[in-house]
Order: sequence, then structure tokens, then C-alpha cells
Amino acid sequence: MDLSLSGKKVLVTGASKGIGLAIVRALAAEGATVVAGSRTTTPELAALPVHPVNADLSTPHGPAALVEAAVPILGGRLDVLVNNVGGVHPRTGGFLSVTDDEWLQTLNINFISAVRVTRAALPHLLDQGGAIVTVSSVNASLPDPLVIDYSASKAALSNFSKALSKEVGPRGVRVNAISPGPVETDLWLGAGGVAETVGGAAGLTPEDVAKGAVSGTATGRFTRPDEVADLVLLLASGRAGNVTGADVLIDGGLTQSL
Repeated sequence: MDLSLSGKKVLVTGASKGIGLAIVRALAAEGATVVAGSRTTTPELAALPVHPVNADLSTPHGPAALVEAAVPILGGRLDVLVNNVGGVHPRTGGFLSVTDDEWLQTLNINFISAVRVTRAALPHLLDQGGAIVTVSSVNASLPDPLVIDYSASKAALSNFSKALSKEVGPRGVRVNAISPGPVETDLWLGAGGVAETVGGAAGLTPEDVAKGAVSGTATGRFTRPDEVADLVLLLASGRAGNVTGADVLIDGGLTQSL
């Protein structure tokens, strides 16, 4: 299937590893011109035919600075924004252990950063029509006390995406979200990741935690980053030209509600 993404001008946040790196790699393979925003440039990102731009999206001015740097690189045009930056820290001590600062940090990186990047990018997207694809999480609709602040931040992100789609859809910009379940990345499976952190607190091996995380799925496995990337590309492309306001699950059947 030709997604007609060749020549499209795309900005991706959180692009240095995991899902973001897979998205950037897939877009480059389709012939898109990509600015890859990240706090640092990893060797894996540097090896791709894209334009890395370093920016700290946790700061008030970082998101606008990223867009301001990206647009000239992209020839003054922006067709697609992919909001992917985010992070999670399991709260093994329970709700009462989560401080105000931790709540604010989680809301900032998972929600406010996307609001700020979108605010800066939207005027450019409105110029000729475009698409926004935001990576949310299955926890937006499956609240989990182990990641209570993360769940709340992703619920806000999905709500924001849906609300924005109603405003800008009539003006030619499509806005969609994707909600992955557990994904095969270092965030989950690497050193210091979710599996290791939760396992250490519960007296389990990381392998046991990982197995339990997907035990309730139909497929019995983690989603691969490239599978999330393929879904991002579809929603960014004209093949999904009448899809907006959607929040697409890619969780192996973990979510059982309609």
C-alpha cells in the first residue's frame, strides 16, 4: 500500500529511542523529510537519514524552540506532527508516596509538553492541512494504581486529542491518538525499566513481571515498536483521510471493553 508520505514534512518528538525511533525510521523509509526531536541524539538516531534537533520538552520554552528550529529545516512547511515524548515511573510505594513534584513532572512530560508542541506547530499545519498523531497509552482507559499519575496524564492527553480534533477538523487538520499496551522497549524491559522496578519491589524477576503484563492479552505478547510505527504512519497518511478524533488501541486485546 502506497501511503503517499514521500516528500511529506514531519516532526516527531521523543525520537531518540523506543517507539519514537521506530516511527522516525519508518517515516524515513517512506521518503518523508523528518525532524527528530529529542533531548539527546543517540547513535541509533544519528545513523538515520533524518534531522535530529535537541530540545528539552519538559521546559516551558523547549517545545516552541523545537518547532521554531524544525520548520526552516523542513522548508517552511509542516505536514505531520507526531507527539510521542513521554515517560513512566512505577509508584511501588502507592498513592501516598507520590509527591506534588512527581505529579507535576509526570503531567508535564506526558501531557503539557504535547499541548505546547501542538500549540507551536498548529499554525503551520493549518496553512495547508495536515495531521497530528499523538501516542497516548492503554492506561488512559485502564487506570492502574501502580502508575496512577501516568494513567491520569495519558487520560488527559487522549481527551485533549479528541477535543482538538473537533476544533481543527473543519479547517483541514486531522487529529488522532494511538494507545499502546505494553511495548517491547527499554522503558518496559531494559535496565531500570518497568519490569525490573516492579519486580524488585514485589520480589519477582523482570521476566515474571513481563509475562504477567501480557497474560491478559489475546496475543500473549508485547507489541513491537515497529507495529506502533506502522499505525502512526497509516493515521498520518491520506489513506486515513476521513479518520479524525480516533484513539486506536494496539494492545494485543488487553482492553476488553467496547
